[in-house]
Amino acid sequence: MSRSARLHADGKLRCPWPGEDPFYVAYHDTEWGVPEYDDRALYEKLILDGFQAGLSWITILRKRENFRKAFDDFQPEKIARYDARKVHALMNDAGIVRNRAKIEGAVNSAKSYLKIMEEGPGFSGFLWDFVDGRPIVNKFKTAATVPGSTPLSIRISEELGARGFKFVGPTIVYAFMQATGMVNDHLVTCFCHETCSGQHRKPRLKVK
Repeated sequence: MSRSARLHADGKLRCPWPGEDPFYVAYHDTEWGVPEYDDRALYEKLILDGFQAGLSWITILRKRENFRKAFDDFQPEKIARYDARKVHALMNDAGIVRNRAKIEGAVNSAKSYLKIMEEGPGFSGFLWDFVDGRPIVNKFKTAATVPGSTPLSIRISEELGARGFKFVGPTIVYAFMQATGMVNDHLVTCFCHETCSGQHRKPRLKVK
């Protein structure tokens, strides 16, 4: 099955993966593939993609607000200081995915993030430098032709791993690249293909 773009009741053609789920469709239309340049937001997305490993993205997406509350709005400065007591509390939080390795991985990744921030270019600069600061615009016609990983995602995965980040395999990294607009993998027939690369995400208000 080729799984080409899907026509919705609103008359728009979309990538097939969100189906008819309004929550998922909204994510597809407003977030997925839109270039993200905010350091903290990129860290959040990378961690959430790591939590997705072995699960579906919609599962994580539905828990995202719970994750934000549990992880101090994904502020790396705070997460890097999490101790065993905090990890234990997170393991008892039914609102998130309770996986010790992934929780501890988020702490290690926060420490690695802070090291990159201290070095100068920032986390966003570090990541976007791999694509010369601009999205790679692909022109896939069907979902079946979209890759699960690429030589570039392998290279970024290896670099992140070498710097101490956890749960950053090539497939996770490629999903992260797609979601944050480093690559535009909306199908060419999807209405978002021509528009998302020209957008810029507005800063999200922090949870108090």
